[in-house]
Amino acid sequence: MDGISRQTPDAGRIEASTIRKISIRLVPFIALMFFINYLDRTAISFAGPNGMTTDLAMTAAQFGFAAGVFFFGYIILEIPSNLALHRFGARRWLSRIMITWGIVALLFTWVSSINGLYALRFFLGVAEAGFFPGAILYLSTWVPGRHRAKILALFYIAQPLTTVIGAPFASLLIEAHGFMGLEGWRVMFLGVSVPAVIVGIVTWFYLPDTPNDATWLTAEEKTWLNNALANEDSKKASARSHSPLAALKDARVWLLSGIYFGLIYGLYALAFFLPTIIAGFEAKFGTKFDVFDKGLITAIPYLPAAIVLYFWSSDATKRGVRIWHVGLPALIGAASIPLALLMSSPEATIIVVTITACSIFAALPNFWSLPTRFLTGAGAAAGIAFINTIGNIAGFAAPFITGAVKDATGLYEMPMFIVGGFMLLSAITAFSIGPALKGPSST
Repeated sequence: MDGISRQTPDAGRIEASTIRKISIRLVPFIALMFFINYLDRTAISFAGPNGMTTDLAMTAAQFGFAAGVFFFGYIILEIPSNLALHRFGARRWLSRIMITWGIVALLFTWVSSINGLYALRFFLGVAEAGFFPGAILYLSTWVPGRHRAKILALFYIAQPLTTVIGAPFASLLIEAHGFMGLEGWRVMFLGVSVPAVIVGIVTWFYLPDTPNDATWLTAEEKTWLNNALANEDSKKASARSHSPLAALKDARVWLLSGIYFGLIYGLYALAFFLPTIIAGFEAKFGTKFDVFDKGLITAIPYLPAAIVLYFWSSDATKRGVRIWHVGLPALIGAASIPLALLMSSPEATIIVVTITACSIFAALPNFWSLPTRFLTGAGAAAGIAFINTIGNIAGFAAPFITGAVKDATGLYEMPMFIVGGFMLLSAITAFSIGPALKGPSST
């Protein structure tokens, strides 16, 4: 009999009302922050094929480097930033992150050289460092494990919706060419940067650091939540999971980092180059699309991805997250993504890309329920940040390798086979790590 079935009716009522309030009060706001974060991070993918690469005289490899150099700064400060959040509180630290990245993102409006673009992308990574693992850590400290997959899925759904909403929005901004005397792609950078500063200021006043700070929880709800979280922490493998050093020495953390690397490689290869690939439909298939049409086509794979993410994660919540909730989507993505550019029509290409997007987004939120099975406290802050750091090395590698190999071969087929290979390694590692996540740490 599990913990839920042993509860009294009153305890069950309190649990349900607590999780419902968290789902309404916290998750949509954190998801909005993530939406803005991902839009600012990937705005370069819309700017590139819509005037930026021409105006700055960039090759595909230079564009890939500009997209990927973001992750240099991000990686350097990832773990320190997450430990700072653990020390100073989510409200202050996440607010600081958003305001600073919004200011840096605004400066892209006036970038005038390739080196200037490289510098701004690097400093954008520095400014954003710690946001995503900080948000994952924050949400994980508000809900017990049995609810975590559902909460993370509701948060993660913002990522595919960023493209569903953001791609047409970015296209409309690009079509505002001439506003304030700016090229369309510069108007787009201006338009997507301001919300980060505004929401960052709101975060300072809106976000509670701990359940005890939440005025919208009753005393009995706070008591239930604090007890449930404390009881869960006490059952984790050992007190060593509280230590940042022990977390970084845990073999499971390294294996999870490898899985995440492959998933993120697929995600960013798709995110940064899909608009460029769609722009190439005209030469390959003889199609004619305006800027807004291309934005809508870019968004197509991500709406089904958001739907699949929700239902796949709901199944994971119902059954308990199993390793195949991560491994199976990774395997499907590995098989589908190299096939996309072998299709004979734009429609077939987008269908295969949609399958890939669904696979990646089905795996990601369920993946993030795995580290908190055995990490807690400062160890969770360090371990989650480390996994995200290793994964985000792929954030640099994917666009840079994709661009370099495309320049070398003249085609995107080989880069997509490389993407498929990394996702296949993720799938194999995921299926192999399953038993280790049930047992004690092995270092």
